[in-house]
Amino acid sequence: MKKPLVWIGLLVGLMATAPLIALFFVGDVLFGLPLVPFDLFAWLTRVLPGPLVTFGIDSMVDTLILIGFDVSETAKTAERMMAVTMSLGASMSLVLVYVLLRQFVLRKGHLWYGAILGLVATLINTIIHASLPFSSTAPAVIGYLWIVVLFVSWGQIIEWGISQWEALPEKEVLADESAMAVEKVTVVEQISRREFLIRMGSTTAAMTAVGAGLSFALGTKDQWGVAAEPEQTSQGPTPQPSSGDQPGAPAPGTRAEITPVDDHYLIDINPRPPVIDGDTYKLVINGMVDNELALSLDEIKNNYTISERYITLSCISNRVGGDLIGTTKWTGASLQEILADAGIQNGAKFIEIRSIDGYHETVALDLIESEPRIMLAFYWDDQPLTHEHGFPLRIWIPDRFGMKQPRWITEMEVIAEDRDGYWVERSWSKEAIVRTTSVIDTVADPYQAADGTMMVPIGGIAYAGAREIGAVEVRIDNGEWQTAHLFDPLSDTTWVLWRYDWPFEAGLHTFEVRCYEGDLTPQISAVADPRPDGATGIHSVQKNV
Repeated sequence: MKKPLVWIGLLVGLMATAPLIALFFVGDVLFGLPLVPFDLFAWLTRVLPGPLVTFGIDSMVDTLILIGFDVSETAKTAERMMAVTMSLGASMSLVLVYVLLRQFVLRKGHLWYGAILGLVATLINTIIHASLPFSSTAPAVIGYLWIVVLFVSWGQIIEWGISQWEALPEKEVLADESAMAVEKVTVVEQISRREFLIRMGSTTAAMTAVGAGLSFALGTKDQWGVAAEPEQTSQGPTPQPSSGDQPGAPAPGTRAEITPVDDHYLIDINPRPPVIDGDTYKLVINGMVDNELALSLDEIKNNYTISERYITLSCISNRVGGDLIGTTKWTGASLQEILADAGIQNGAKFIEIRSIDGYHETVALDLIESEPRIMLAFYWDDQPLTHEHGFPLRIWIPDRFGMKQPRWITEMEVIAEDRDGYWVERSWSKEAIVRTTSVIDTVADPYQAADGTMMVPIGGIAYAGAREIGAVEVRIDNGEWQTAHLFDPLSDTTWVLWRYDWPFEAGLHTFEVRCYEGDLTPQISAVADPRPDGATGIHSVQKNV
């Protein structure tokens, strides 16, 4: 029985779309050409309703947790996989519309029809790409030509594949063999529709595999693109906490006190980071100012007071006990001094910070005037920010979640009225004050104390933004809360490592931790989801010891 054309059209469309996506990746890696799947994802995160975007992020994080993946290490990869899936789905939706028109309206096929399908896809994707000027490094004209060529070719391949299938018999046909009785002749074979689909599928699968492998092999670890990272200088090893079975050291298995930059969590609205040329970069400060400024990165580094500080940054999407949190050394210039050079006019009350990727957030001038620690950072761990972490410039505001700390900053407008930031518009917290939290990192193997007692080291971190940590307590099997030892933090804006040594008892046990801020305000024990103000609750783990 003849297969319905709509299913054949979708199958041919799928076989054409897979290598198309792979070619976009190859073009991006080799020449910085537009990467359409990532463009589509980035565009959708900006135009879809906030609850839908948040649902997608929450679902991704929950899925990674459910299957046991490290969220901070895999979130960006999962996001990129979502981008590819969405691009494939969008392309197949166009193919479906085309096949239906072809079958019920046009009644026949022609390569020109395939070209028109490709031009429709080109128009949609060029509009999307034009709204994301930071998404490729190739000249714009070449980028748009690349989109046209690939999509028009894609549309024609789809039409060619459908037409070929229609023209072929359902079964293999051999030439008349009667002449073989007289003389030897060559047997002529005409492949069947099934054989044609198998051959086309094998070819496109091979092209997809080669393209995907090439783009993976040539791509850098932290971005799918051709731009090199900002120049790095040599430095010594990142300090790590000591470890061992002595009470004077963090419990074995406690996380590093300083998070390597490559391991720091990444959550943002871009499947790959914007790439900004540091040599031509300018930070524009305008609006209600006496002197509009356009500062180069060198001017920011050389003309203002520079501060260095160890800082813990956490994501408002982090679950209790989650790993969307990290500590590193920040270096940056005083925002107070920069705004003083601009000259704030009477009536100005806020500053809207804008990033090249369209992200934006508003900060009250009163907060900036009262908080000299606020910096425009350009170094992490004494090295220029990586592209993923915000090169060339990002802001740090004490006591706030990461959603209040824009990266890739290009403009600051001084304004009179408040404006909601990107995530505030999508129903997340307006203030985004860090929620106090404590986490059990490890319940280590028992060791023998000096008096012969077997002890179990338990350790982890506690964090309260810029409000410091006053105490940490541990409870085992719903017993009494016991005071843990606190190690000196790297600064008053970092997490604190803690340790508690528990007398060993064999069996399955439940371990819980809670902490208090510097003024002994207890962390919130009631369970709350991350949305909209950040997660709360008591972290616990079970372990056989």
